[in-house]
Formats: sequence, structure tokens, C-alpha cells
Amino acid sequence: MDFTECYADTVSSVAAAARARCVKDVRRLIQRGLSVDGRDNRGWNSLHEAAAAGSVPCVREILAAGSSQGDHSFVNTRTHEGETPCHLAARHGHLAAVRLLLKNNANMNQQTNDLSCPLYAAVEGGHTPVVELLVRKGADVNGTHTASWWSCLHQAVYSGQSDIVNILVKVSNLEAKDDNDITPVFLAAQYGQKECLEILLNAGADVNAQAIDMATPLYIASQEGHEECVDLLLENGADPNKTCNQDLPQLPIDAAASMGHLGILRRLISVTDRVCDRGEGMISPLFAAIHSEQTESVKLLLSEGFSPDAQDVPDIGCSPLSLVLQVGYHNEIPKMLLAAGATLDGESWSTAFGSYNKDFLSLVLKHRWIPGPCASTTESSTAMHDEETVLNKKEMSSMLSVALDYVFSAPCWLPLLLKAGLEPTLMVKPQMLQQAESKVINYLLEFVNWSTLSPSLKNILDQRRANRVKTWEPFQHYDTIPSLSHMCRLQIRSVLGPDVLMRTDVVKHLPVPSILHDFLQFKDIVDY
Repeated sequence: MDFTECYADTVSSVAAAARARCVKDVRRLIQRGLSVDGRDNRGWNSLHEAAAAGSVPCVREILAAGSSQGDHSFVNTRTHEGETPCHLAARHGHLAAVRLLLKNNANMNQQTNDLSCPLYAAVEGGHTPVVELLVRKGADVNGTHTASWWSCLHQAVYSGQSDIVNILVKVSNLEAKDDNDITPVFLAAQYGQKECLEILLNAGADVNAQAIDMATPLYIASQEGHEECVDLLLENGADPNKTCNQDLPQLPIDAAASMGHLGILRRLISVTDRVCDRGEGMISPLFAAIHSEQTESVKLLLSEGFSPDAQDVPDIGCSPLSLVLQVGYHNEIPKMLLAAGATLDGESWSTAFGSYNKDFLSLVLKHRWIPGPCASTTESSTAMHDEETVLNKKEMSSMLSVALDYVFSAPCWLPLLLKAGLEPTLMVKPQMLQQAESKVINYLLEFVNWSTLSPSLKNILDQRRANRVKTWEPFQHYDTIPSLSHMCRLQIRSVLGPDVLMRTDVVKHLPVPSILHDFLQFKDIVDY
């Protein structure tokens, strides 16, 4: 290395002339005896400058001068970044310069400090003629480059260089993997490079090659929303039922649902085994859609017949409805699930009764009907309402149990339940009468024949009334027998069924004066 000319912020005289592509000046300076190997602060000499500029005459003059000085390695001198003249010429797409350097024994596989090489640099720059030349001359096409171990084929696919991919697939390892076991096919699917993907698949690349986390090309294309790539992968044998996660049995359909890619989701619904919906050990895509709050995905899945209840998944630990309540139920998803007949479990009821927010319970009661006290009432309720669903026995039992565990919030939920048609006597329980506020008890008693309470229940109320600090202050009329009008109202209620009487216009068709309609619907009882 010659330090005759060495500057902190500029280059040697020969290098400056080479950068300017002025072969006459280069020749004149060499004849004056100036060195061709003077370096700048990047470690560049005149040959680097000539190669980067693509000046074949300058490269030829400088190579001749270097050879005459007896330095046979001069053609492969490296910058501080490890770049050779061949690398710089390839990076800038200077075909003639690369050809001349190779003729003078340039090392076409010399790697830089960041593991690049002339071929990789040409691929990265999209210089197809240079790539063709280097491949024809025998460059290493399967070397690993960059910290991620990418091959030249990885880079060509990533940048969408289909012409270069066409060249490389004939000589490269199609299943080359980076540090995450990602193959070129996976990369093409990930970045939506359809043309490159088609070339790879036609060349015989594995359509189901999995990355280190088990994701497949179909999974990543579904996640990223590349619909054309999804279609191409499926046409070439991609497996939509291949598990794509180490911890959970996720499928491509889950990725599409979670990202809201409806076209892809619709396509995958048609080819995915429906066992994913309710099958043991599987996870319904409904969970993915709900977790990501993808309303349209939920709507599409339900319309295609996916169960609103899905399956019991230990790793998730709740039903779809419970999950949506955890995420936040101020959206359309719980309405969709309830309208589709989602089962209300204990966790759902806990949310309804344990919160002072009435929104969710109101939503439940809008979509799910409380059955009457007898079978005929339940049947009539079901017959009248095609879209809504009557609460089944298990749901009713769970609702009553959870409600009595949340007596402290009864001021919020009790009026809603009673006005929705709940048989009031189901709430007249020791737990309610012992723990509820005075105003709650009085409100409840307005819906029943208080004179027929069992001795044990009356005893609870008497004790609360007799305490030094009265915890129950009854209305005065509770000391008398209920009025005949109230008794008639209760009798009509028992005949028609609470849901029919309280929540529809059926009452308007009864042979009674219209002034009694509100009375029969308990509208005279004011919510506290």
C-alpha cells in the first residue's frame, strides 16, 4: 500500500482522474510515477474508483500499471468495508468492467465485511446482465450473505426481480433457508411477489416449506393479505390444514380472520377442514377474529356456519362470547354472537351482573328471551321469535345463580330482568331478601303476591324490619292483602307468560280496556 498521497478528505490524483472517467489524465499521472494504490479514508484506491465509475479504459490502464509493479493481487484489493473492484463494478451494474476484471483474475466470490459478494451486489441492484455473466462464469450462487443468511435467490425474490429469479432457479438451491428457516417461496408469499412465486413453484420449490415457527407460505400470505399469492399457492398444492404454530394449532384461516382479509378468508373457508370449528385440540378462527376485533371477519364466519360457541380451548380458557367481553364489548361482535345463539356461560353472566354498566345485560335481553314458567310458554316464545333465541335451562340456571351472587348490584340488573319477563318468584330467595337494599326488596315485592311468601321468607323480612337500625322499610300497603287488580295482573301474567306479556304488543289484543295495557305490563311500577 502506497501512502505517497494520502488525504483525510479526498482521494489520490490517479483515483480522482479515474472517478472522472478521464483516461488521458490517468495515463499521464501514471507516466509521471504517481501510485495507483494511493488510498483515501475509505480505503479506496484508483482501481476502486475506476470500477465504480464503470470506466473500462481507466480500469485497463490501472490494471496494467499495477501488474507492471509486480502486484498480482492488486485486482482484488479491498476497501475498509471489504469491497473489491469487482464488487463495486457489479453493484453499479457495469457489465464491461466486471468482464475485464474477471479476465484479470478478479475473485468473483470474495465477500465484504457484511458478507455480500459481487453476485449478491448485482442481484441487489437488479443488474440482470451482470448476474448472467457471474453465474455463467461459475460464481457461488448458494453462498449465505448478510447477518440473516440470505442467499442470492432470497434477495432476488424479496426485491421482485423476476428476470433474475428466472436465472437463479436453474442453478440455485430452491430450499435455501435463512436464520429463521425461511425459504425463497416463503419470502415471495410474504411480500406478495406473485411472479417470483410462480417461477419458484414451477421450478419445483416446496409449497409447504415451514419457517422455524412453523408458519407456511400460505399462512404468511394470508396474514399479509396477498390474495393472488394465496390463490396461486392453493392451486399448487398448499395445505390449508397444516398447523402453523408451535404452541397453538393455528391455520392460515386464523391469520386471514385476525387481519380482516375477507377475500382470503372466504377462499380459505371453502378449502379448510371444518373440524377447526369445533374439533377437540383445534381452535376456531372465530377466536382470532374476536381477539383482533375484526367485526367483518366474525360476521363472515358466523354467516358461513361457524359455531358462535366454538370449542373449549384450555390455552384460551373461555368461550368466544367471554373473550369478546374481555376485549371490550362496546362493538357489534357480541350482538352477532348472541344473534347467532352463543351460549351464555357463568363468565358471561358475571360480566352482566357484576358491572354497574347495564349495556351488556340490555344487549343480552334484546337478543335472548327469558322463557315462561311452563313448557307451553317456552314453545310460544320460540315460535314467535325466529331470529332471537330463548334461554335454555342451563343458561337460566347459570343466570339465576350468578345474579344472586351479585345482589350488591341488583339496583342495576333487577329492573331489567323483571321488565324483560323474568318470573319474579325466582328472585324471591333468602339470599336476595337477606342482602339486598330496602328499595330493591320493595321493588321486587311489587311484582309478586307478597301475602303468599313462605314463613321462612317472611321471617327474614321481619328480622330486618325489627332491627334497631331497620335494614328494611316496607311500603305501607305490604301490610295488607294485595288488591284485586294486582291479583288479576299476576294471574294474567301466569297464563300468557311473562315474555309474551311484557315484551310484545300481545297485551294490546287482550279483551280489556286499553287503559289497562300499561298496567298489565307493570309500567306503573317505577324503577328506583
